[in-house]
Amino acid sequence: QVQLVESGGGLVQPGGSLRLSCVASGRIFSIYRMGWYRQAPGKQRELVAYITSSGSTNYADYVKGRFNISRDNAKSTVYLQMNSLKPEDTAVYYCKQSEYWGQGTQVTVSS
Repeated sequence: QVQLVESGGGLVQPGGSLRLSCVASGRIFSIYRMGWYRQAPGKQRELVAYITSSGSTNYADYVKGRFNISRDNAKSTVYLQMNSLKPEDTAVYYCKQSEYWGQGTQVTVSS
């Protein structure tokens, strides 16, 4: 059974940084595209970024230049480095592999 466990969320001031991690288990990690999504209160869940099995990346326009997605296949982990955080980045962040979702980690950007 596939399990995805996110960590690294928290409270940070505007302009600050956080690094989210998502550890996957249950099947071979390296062959799957991994994605980060987020959902703010009252809004739909939206794609933040994804990384393919070959390492190609794609970002939503609103995080380009600020966020970086990476993966460590040896650790079955995908990361999301978030810099220059803004209050509008406040959301629960989820990782996704195929049809599987993690439980989410809360990111709050506030002074």
